[in-house]
Amino acid sequence: MKIVTNRRKDYTHFLEYKNMKLVFRRYASLYFVAGVDANDNEMAYNEVIHLFVECLDEYFGSVCELDLVYQFWKLEMIADEIFLGGEIQETSRSVVVNRLRQLDEEE
Repeated sequence: MKIVTNRRKDYTHFLEYKNMKLVFRRYASLYFVAGVDANDNEMAYNEVIHLFVECLDEYFGSVCELDLVYQFWKLEMIADEIFLGGEIQETSRSVVVNRLRQLDEEE
């Protein structure tokens, strides 16, 4: 985290770290970091981080740090809807959020 948080704003959001690439984005005081294979398309993961944050924002209605801390299982649910076996599965925000709302209704 020290490498990511100390990175200058005018640098790219991609870093080579050991045998992988770190792709990260900052939203207010939150950093979202993905460790991806060195051969993966870092721009695709940059966009999927943005999709993840958009889903969080739509689902929680202006997401904040407390939502992430106290409802961590919902982050996992969103990640499960977007990723399957570490690969990007779903790229539609409306599909992800609608599925989560369906799961909430079933509870």
